[in-house]
Amino acid sequence: MQSTMNRSSTISYSVPVVVLCLAALLLGNILIYLYLDSVYHSNEQLLSPRVGCAPGHFKMATVKNCTPWLQCSQINADVRQLKLIGQGAVKKVYLAEWKGQKVALSKLSSPDYLEDFLHGLSMLQTLQGPQVVQLVGFCLEDHALVTEYHPFGSLLNLDGVLTQERQQQRNTWQMRLTLAIDYISILHYLHNSPAGRRVMCDSSSLEKTLSQFLLTSDFHLVVNDLDALPEVDQSKGLLVKCGHRELTGDFVAPEQLWPFRKKGKPFSDDLMTEYDERTDIWKIPDVTRFLMGRVSGGDLVHFHLFQIHKECKNKVPDLRPSALDVLKVYKSVYSSMVRDNAGFREML
Repeated sequence: MQSTMNRSSTISYSVPVVVLCLAALLLGNILIYLYLDSVYHSNEQLLSPRVGCAPGHFKMATVKNCTPWLQCSQINADVRQLKLIGQGAVKKVYLAEWKGQKVALSKLSSPDYLEDFLHGLSMLQTLQGPQVVQLVGFCLEDHALVTEYHPFGSLLNLDGVLTQERQQQRNTWQMRLTLAIDYISILHYLHNSPAGRRVMCDSSSLEKTLSQFLLTSDFHLVVNDLDALPEVDQSKGLLVKCGHRELTGDFVAPEQLWPFRKKGKPFSDDLMTEYDERTDIWKIPDVTRFLMGRVSGGDLVHFHLFQIHKECKNKVPDLRPSALDVLKVYKSVYSSMVRDNAGFREML
């Protein structure tokens, strides 16, 4: 009888303990879910200090109010050019100052590229949003435009930035995978933009592709160079060719390569077939490989992304996933790895 009572007492005490453990586990999962939800839904606010501004306006991070885009008279009077910080075929980029704020002043490099310059400006105006560098103003007469300045520069500088003593703590798989998610998010936006389905044509190499993106001070990405962003509309038979020269190498998609190269036939732009935005998808694994670097935990990220990356590298363009498909997988991998890390810490 006494033994039976002891067993009943033990069971009665064990039940609340089990319930408490289950409740704690459930609470932990809820907190992780809320954290991840806040990460994904706060990205736009982190990326864009001009949230709430009307079209045709900009907002600096240190200023409360929105300001209309600067026009020629304001740029000439108030924007002070400081030094050259970058140069490409289309634009020269200068560090400049506007009312105590650092900005980037871009000027046309050569009249030969006026069409590209105007196209890039048009895309900047149309595509303003969290994924695109903020337009501050422009002057068509002087072929100049002003954008928000990001001191870390292009994505090419990522590893160099992360070696800085103040930034070393950010060198984690979580931060690097977040940048990869930003990159896929930008592709998804461009492939479904207010200006139609756009292809990143200025991406014939890894280095050239990385140079199209800026690293923000809060470690996110914005696309910066929109000078070569042609539209695809398959319903109208509208496809693209990225330039009029032969592209080579493993980085570009197979459909971008001259198909008669092995036969020794000289390249002819007239005979080159056109293609669509799936060329951007082919390049995703290579960009992500750069973004992940050699950080601890990176190998596990690559393992989880192996299948979707294999699909991105399908030689048949129509069999590649969309940017949204890839984005969903990336976010799922991020969530599951964060949960697994949290569970492991609880066990310790």
